[in-house]
Amino acid sequence: MITLNHYLILGAVLFCIGLYGALAKRSAVAVLMGIELMLNAVNINLLAFNRFLTPDKMVGHVFAIFVIVVAAAEVAVGLALVINIYRDRSTTMVDDFDWLKW
Repeated sequence: MITLNHYLILGAVLFCIGLYGALAKRSAVAVLMGIELMLNAVNINLLAFNRFLTPDKMVGHVFAIFVIVVAAAEVAVGLALVINIYRDRSTTMVDDFDWLKW
């Protein structure tokens, strides 16, 4: 029998992997993939809480759809920025993005 704890552990593991990817990787694409993993972990938790706490309501599903829409917009804007930066600097390494340094 799969319980709420199983879903929460899966979400926590995915969130930790995504956090590691967002903080430790040097490539902008890898950072975006880490952020996507963290958002998917949040979706798993939203749907798990919805299933086990209020199965008759669709609140968790609605919030998960909003998170998916925000994630899609984030990917579109993020990849457009990465492509433009690559065209200008010929690199996607986060360490090389130093335009705002004095």
